[in-house]
Amino acid sequence: MILKGNRYKKEKKTALGTVKNAWDGIVYTFNTEINLRIHLLATVVVLLGCYILEVSLMELIICLLLIGMVIAFELLNTVTEVIVDMVEPKYNPLAKIAKDTAAGAVLVVSITSAIIGIIIFLPKVLSFIGVI
Repeated sequence: MILKGNRYKKEKKTALGTVKNAWDGIVYTFNTEINLRIHLLATVVVLLGCYILEVSLMELIICLLLIGMVIAFELLNTVTEVIVDMVEPKYNPLAKIAKDTAAGAVLVVSITSAIIGIIIFLPKVLSFIGVI
């Protein structure tokens, strides 16, 4: 949709157009939010770990689901921040709560993912280095 005055003008949607719009949102978030770049770096590390430590198919699926969840939550956090800033450009304690809560959701998913990652990878790392 294109903002025209105070109304949205509908564009003809195509499958390729919606994918491009989604990609634009990911690129915007990548360019403006350092946390997404950190999550993507962690993604590379996790996927390399999956390869080197030869995780099972189920463990790989779990890792991919968690990666997707963390990245999706980071994108939703950006949505929340942009909408709150658009609606309430001045400081407002309720706007702060909305932004902080969205960031908290990312934190919860990230910590949960890290704990699950430790459960999956710690025994494999210890075995790999010969401790167990």
